[in-house]
Amino acid sequence: MKPIYSRILLKLSGEALSGSKGNGIDFETVLKICSAVKECADMGVEIGLVVGGGNFWRGRSGGRMDRTRADHMGMLATVINSLALADALEQLGLTVRVQTAINMQQIAEPYIRGKAISHLNKGYVVVFGCGTGNPFFTTDTAAALRAAEIGADIIFKATNVDGVFDKDPKTDPNARKYETLTHSEVLNKNLKVMDSTAASLCRDNKIPILVFNLDDPRNIVAAVCGKKVGTIVRED
Repeated sequence: MKPIYSRILLKLSGEALSGSKGNGIDFETVLKICSAVKECADMGVEIGLVVGGGNFWRGRSGGRMDRTRADHMGMLATVINSLALADALEQLGLTVRVQTAINMQQIAEPYIRGKAISHLNKGYVVVFGCGTGNPFFTTDTAAALRAAEIGADIIFKATNVDGVFDKDPKTDPNARKYETLTHSEVLNKNLKVMDSTAASLCRDNKIPILVFNLDDPRNIVAAVCGKKVGTIVRED
């Protein structure tokens, strides 16, 4: 198989790292995901990663807590996940750099766009932690922002369903899967692909989004090689 993309931004949910545990980190699950990432890297694909923190904390879980502080806690959760991904990738033989949008120099590089691109050009995997570094923005928006900044060909959004549906396929057996969509359709139909800020950013910067199921991590490899998985979102 040959890749059809030269540089991708892979967006993972925090929950994807917890496996069947439902929370925290299941390292065997992380290794399976990272093995697929390594296969893509070995084919010469340059890879940036953004991961959520929902397996530890979500800002909206704060209840009466100040939203900004709750979001800062969520950013720290993404760093835990970023370090776990980096460890797994390094165990598999890849060179990895973790960059965070909030400075924590003892454990990660600060996010610097030029440095990130330099790492990617060398074949390093770059894991972007702390979202955008700002409260009120999701890690989906961070993925869209980083994809635009590093010039990614596409965003791969790995989820727990095989693409985008008009209804929740887990609760409605009549839910219809979309094969293709435009960013405008995602926004106008209020489809839960990404939040509206992320979708608008992708539309404005002409960044396609491929949404697919991560239950089989090898879907990442299939997607890189252009095989039909999930739902593709792009402007006509």
